[in-house]
Amino acid sequence: MSDQSSTDYQVGQDNITPFGLDIHNPVFLISGLSIVAFVLLTLLFQTEAAVFFAWLRPAITSNFDWFFLSAGNVFLVFALALCVSPYGQIRLGGQDAKTDFGYLGWFAMLFAAGMGIGLMFFGVSEPMSHFASSMGGVAMENGVRTDWAPLGAAEGNISAARDLAMAATIFHWGLHPWAIYAIVALALAFFAYNNNLPLTLRSAFYPLLGERIWGWPGHVIDVVAVFFHFVRADHVPRVWCYSSPCWAQLSV
Repeated sequence: MSDQSSTDYQVGQDNITPFGLDIHNPVFLISGLSIVAFVLLTLLFQTEAAVFFAWLRPAITSNFDWFFLSAGNVFLVFALALCVSPYGQIRLGGQDAKTDFGYLGWFAMLFAAGMGIGLMFFGVSEPMSHFASSMGGVAMENGVRTDWAPLGAAEGNISAARDLAMAATIFHWGLHPWAIYAIVALALAFFAYNNNLPLTLRSAFYPLLGERIWGWPGHVIDVVAVFFHFVRADHVPRVWCYSSPCWAQLSV
């Protein structure tokens, strides 16, 4: 695979600088306005938003649980395949690039950034929460699961509930999330540092879309990425609807 793209695009050529800020036009404006509109509508219609988000999350997890599990497995197999294939020999930054840190340093940084303090709390609370939910069994309302039990639950079965709890925890904290992180990061890094393309998701679509990624197809990819990162972000302040009887969290 070539380390250089054939595009004439210059990074930053579409940027504008209002008030001294260097922003991308139109991605920044569309994503920013979409997020502001989303938050305002949620705050203005809190009751409706609470009902909608209370329905949305269980609806997605009940109907697409097979997709989430399968996608995690696909990412893991693909990451392992890259390790043993000729593509695993590609050096990020080009063949002459030199590493700034050793394997131990990289492992420490990746582990701290990828898991960090989360393990100190969720390392115990998450399997216990899954265990308690699994022991409680499956709860249904209008044909939609409303419980948090992993997979099919194991009502009253201590041994099975324990196994399900650990399976769900390992799936969340084990090799699967690392594979997902790695594939997305490699796609960004390869096209940015080996092909001199912008460090955005649109760049990963260059082999499929070619020069069209600099137009509206690429703008749509980046806008969707920004918006949904805001909606599901775990490590930034989340927007809450303080409406009785429940708080609707805008994170699916």
